[in-house]
Amino acid sequence: MPTLMYLQEMIRMHAKDKIIVALDVPDLAAGEKLVDRLSPYAGMFKVGLEFFTAAGPAAVRMVKERGGRVFADLKFHDIPNTVAGAARALVRLGVDMLNVHAAGGKAMLQAAAAAVREEAAALNRPAPVIIAVTVLTSLDREALRCEVGIEREVEEQVARWALLAREAGLDGVVASPREIRAIREACGPEFVIVTPGVRPAGSDRGDQRRVMTPAEALREGASYLVIGRPITAAPDPVAAARAIAAEIEMVK
Repeated sequence: MPTLMYLQEMIRMHAKDKIIVALDVPDLAAGEKLVDRLSPYAGMFKVGLEFFTAAGPAAVRMVKERGGRVFADLKFHDIPNTVAGAARALVRLGVDMLNVHAAGGKAMLQAAAAAVREEAAALNRPAPVIIAVTVLTSLDREALRCEVGIEREVEEQVARWALLAREAGLDGVVASPREIRAIREACGPEFVIVTPGVRPAGSDRGDQRRVMTPAEALREGASYLVIGRPITAAPDPVAAARAIAAEIEMVK
């Protein structure tokens, strides 16, 4: 369980700082519209594979030019030298958070963490938060075993990869709300947990299998919540973001 000091610190954060809005959009114009509307209600914007592939580094620059913070959700998974080079490039772009896949192994994770910190130091800027992807939130126990070939329970595999990430010098992990408690027990109160698979009560689960509401995830000890379609596909994205922020403010 998260410590009282950790929970108190997270409560003091403004609600919007815990919200990462996923910009899963097909082009720069669509991203610009969302950032312009949602900047007052989001602490960070996630630039993922779809948006980055469509718009390239301009996607990151667009958010930064508007005063936003960027989580580059590109899930690097390659040989250590290649991942280190890609991580350095993201640092030069000015991202605030980036991720790599824990399945790449300890050497790859260590190379990425070292590259991020060395590049940031060379540029005389704070190093981005670097986190590892664990088990995708679209996978359940059956898919993990039958399709991926991992026999462990989801929670056990997530905790195993989280420990590997911590040992390799990363700041935290991406994991579904269902594994937050296991990660906290394994990795401690300061370890960053970025949580997708968050759905307000009554909203469509989409392709997410392991979900919680924003309030439930924060009570479990999540550091940040990644929220996409419940905000960006809502009839009124601003109203949806405000409602989620209000729910977060109620968490004690």
